[in-house]
Amino acid sequence: MTIHAPKKTSQEDWHPEDIKAALHKRGTTLSRIALDAGLTSSSSLSACLVRPMPANEKRIAAALGLQPAAIWPTRYNADGTPKLRGIRAICCSADEMRKRSAAGKPVLHNARQAMAA
Repeated sequence: MTIHAPKKTSQEDWHPEDIKAALHKRGTTLSRIALDAGLTSSSSLSACLVRPMPANEKRIAAALGLQPAAIWPTRYNADGTPKLRGIRAICCSADEMRKRSAAGKPVLHNARQAMAA
């Protein structure tokens, strides 16, 4: 039988169990937050403890009375905006995306578009 090590989170970010404990101290759970948000399951909230999901991070942070950047500092810029991930981080910066959008140019959403630009 193979035992898989759990995915490691950043040393700067709160540990997932610390987040759950803080929610418990506030008298709520991931399931309650999901129910209040109209979600059918708390699985996406659980997933955001180890993977970036800004919408769900905001829900959890609001339940704790914090900003998401306070819980997950490695996922956010200094100004509190989510960091670009994946191909967007490789293709272009947030400033470049804003400039393209303001100029009426299409925003690059994938590598093929970025290579053609």
